Amino acid sequence: MLTSLDAPPALAASTAVPFEADAWDDLLNHIEEKRVIPIIGPELLTVATDTGPQNLYAWLAPRLAARLGIPAADLPFAPSLNDVVVRFLARRGRREDAYTRLRTILRETTFAPPTALLQLAEIADFDLYVTTTFDSLLEDALNTVRFGALRSTDVVAYAPNKVADLPTERTLLTRPLVYHLLGRLSASPTYVLSDEDTLEFMCALQTDAYCPEKLFAALEESHLLVLGGGFPDWLMRLFLRLAKRRRLSDPREVGEVLADRRVSDDANLVYFLQQVSSRTQVFSGGADAFVSELHRRWRQRRGGPAAAAPSGSASAQSADPRRFLPPEREMPDRAVFISYAREDLAAVQRLKTAFDAAGIITWFDMDRLESGDDFERKIQRNIARCSFFLPVISASTQRRVEGYFRREWSWAVDRTRGMAEGAAFILPVCIDDTPENGALVPEKFLKNHWSRLPAGEPTPDFVRRLRELLGMG
Repeated sequence: MLTSLDAPPALAASTAVPFEADAWDDLLNHIEEKRVIPIIGPELLTVATDTGPQNLYAWLAPRLAARLGIPAADLPFAPSLNDVVVRFLARRGRREDAYTRLRTILRETTFAPPTALLQLAEIADFDLYVTTTFDSLLEDALNTVRFGALRSTDVVAYAPNKVADLPTERTLLTRPLVYHLLGRLSASPTYVLSDEDTLEFMCALQTDAYCPEKLFAALEESHLLVLGGGFPDWLMRLFLRLAKRRRLSDPREVGEVLADRRVSDDANLVYFLQQVSSRTQVFSGGADAFVSELHRRWRQRRGGPAAAAPSGSASAQSADPRRFLPPEREMPDRAVFISYAREDLAAVQRLKTAFDAAGIITWFDMDRLESGDDFERKIQRNIARCSFFLPVISASTQRRVEGYFRREWSWAVDRTRGMAEGAAFILPVCIDDTPENGALVPEKFLKNHWSRLPAGEPTPDFVRRLRELLGMG
């Protein structure tokens, strides 16, 4: 007999509805409005090993078994980490040993961030990332793409015995944050390594005492991209219910996209979601394919190349710590001051990479001022010293009626009051299709010529003009 959770025979082969162009456009609109939170799972963790590309968790499982003294013959084919832990406990092993041994394995090995994570990191409209993995590859990707490999991404990790919430409301975040929902790699058992761990985390997350309230408020109010979590049927249903904090059949304004091979291959789960959760869409191509297409469409919309950037392009350079050099902590002489909204940091990095190649010195704050510095006076002093002031105008600055960049803009305008009429100092740059008419910028900006540099890719003419203004020929 069929239960209410079973698909009727005629629908036993239920599949995901194709993801059409309108669905992509809707998703990109929500992303631009910062109403989307990506939730990253282990399916996206394809790393380069000595035997070729492999999923990180699949690579770890047999190595952990060897460290714990479990013979390969006692394990199933292609064992999971849970398979290893269960057999270790059955041999009367100490549960704590599994966590510290796994940490040792990862400390002895360095993996470059997978392509999919680098692509997600480049989507600058994302400010909050939730991961169900314990590794550091997501923050490594963000640090590589947005901060020139400096460790500037904020990281928070949940544990069932200690509440760790967002440091502030999501709308007030000033730089990208990675939240490890199922714990982060540690020598102690404070992260998910087995199915039993998952159960404990899920039970704790449902309690008032151990629920990270700011995080779950953000999840409830946002559209979600659940990418490669690999959750079984029951856990995916529970996870969505926890994230939305209401019945899945209740009317709601926000929805979810599931890009997960395990989900799309599960006819019962797909049928359940189609019948019960109308705001949930299932992408059938897997998480990597979804991220690749999302990244392509996002770049295309921002005015960048539709395909992956070639290795020699400014975009590729901004993701390469050997080519992108962070600005000096102290502003050099004859420097161009770049003022921008935090959401546009990736575009600013592209600008700086191209300017560095042309010999143009630039400076911008990238959270590198020491805590003891008088921040506001230092910024004002640098604006008073710089040779030119380059405000970056975008949809991000349009959305934010308040922001520190607006103070910088005001100080730059104040400096021009002592300059001759028509003197070049403020050089507005627009990195998208924001129109000048109705732009939320000082009136002084509207009197100056705007340079259109989509996605922060400077044109040869712009670089040549800036060099001439700096007396560099």
